[in-house]
Amino acid sequence: MTPQWSGSRWPDPEERRAAATDLAIAALCFIAAEPERLGRFLALTGIGPEAIREAAREPEFLLGVLDYLAADETLLLAFANQDGIDPEQVVQARDVLAAMPPDD
Repeated sequence: MTPQWSGSRWPDPEERRAAATDLAIAALCFIAAEPERLGRFLALTGIGPEAIREAAREPEFLLGVLDYLAADETLLLAFANQDGIDPEQVVQARDVLAAMPPDD
């Protein structure tokens, strides 16, 4: 189950980052659960299936997952419906990950 996301529920920045990361990982699992969805994602991102686990550890990759999901309304709504969340939570999580400083 995807964590419930609310801008007012997690005022602590670390908790917001953790919740955004969890939502992005849930989105990646959703994409990977269906071969057709995964194939399209891999084709558009250029990442190989063997590299997904490693890439999922990177905030920039997870940000890309949320960007990908948010760019396709049908996919976004399917994810939101499956996980029982408001689609706006994906946008909020994306904004949190986008605000994170890059790892050095």
